[in-house]
Amino acid sequence: MMTKLSIEHRYQKLVEKLLFKSAEEVTLIDLTHLNAEADVFLIATANSDVHMRTLLNVVEETLDAEGTSYVVEGRNSSLWGLIDTGKLVVHIFSKRGRDFYRIESIWGDAPTTVFAD
Repeated sequence: MMTKLSIEHRYQKLVEKLLFKSAEEVTLIDLTHLNAEADVFLIATANSDVHMRTLLNVVEETLDAEGTSYVVEGRNSSLWGLIDTGKLVVHIFSKRGRDFYRIESIWGDAPTTVFAD
């Protein structure tokens, strides 16, 4: 099992790239101790449809560079896009989508780290 520090370290590059592209409310949820499909959720908010596509693209580019396989869902949605690697699920939301889905409240008992915008 990974510790909180090692999980943050493992996904640090991805978090930094999202923040560099002006992602808002970047949040990492550690699901390793829960019976969840994934070990980690990484959540970010985009401020427009174009920004959402940009954030999805930066995640894909980073995963491609690492040689990580993934599946993308919601590419044409204006509320939410998802990239699933199996262990990591990246959620990119519009502000409206994030308010609607409220992922953090669903996993409220999981350790959470919020990164500065």
